[in-house]
Amino acid sequence: MNNLAQSAKAPSVSEERRWGKIQLYTGHGKGKTTAALGLVIRALGRGKKCAIVYFDKGGDHYGERKILAKLKETESLDYFVFGLKRFNEQNKTFRFGVTAADQQAAARALIKVRELFKDPALDLLVLDEINSTLALGMLKLGMVLELLAQKPEQLELVLTGRDALPELLAKADLVTEMKLVKHYFYQGQEAREGMEY
Repeated sequence: MNNLAQSAKAPSVSEERRWGKIQLYTGHGKGKTTAALGLVIRALGRGKKCAIVYFDKGGDHYGERKILAKLKETESLDYFVFGLKRFNEQNKTFRFGVTAADQQAAARALIKVRELFKDPALDLLVLDEINSTLALGMLKLGMVLELLAQKPEQLELVLTGRDALPELLAKADLVTEMKLVKHYFYQGQEAREGMEY
């Protein structure tokens, strides 16, 4: 075996520690939530129990929730939606800025995460848009770091959203940055049903 192959070989990990990592998807490119949902589908296919907490994604216009609702009926999946509606379906625009009501919704989402931490059967938990919720000031860094410190050892936790803070990057076992190279949005394309929502 050459030196490169030896250095690339992963260390042996005991069976009981294969789960329980923190994965983080960030960056300004498209695909963070999509990647997390892909992990949920894969885990469900292996008989794992999964949950998703949507931070700052209120409303019922997200297409994936129609499928998640069906999976919720037949699979070991649950999801919880927090945040105010930011998307206007008529003119295909998003509301920017943070209100006190946005902050209150984010705080309620944290309470739900703590409740889910108490479920010993839960294998995978996605905290969708928690990075951007934190970066926008809807949550305080100390609150999120305290939450991560309470994570059950075997629970795989996935954090999504742009502008992840360095402190969260340091806590993660896996970090993937979706880099924006080109996006049709910047050529005037409005959000498309089935692609952006």
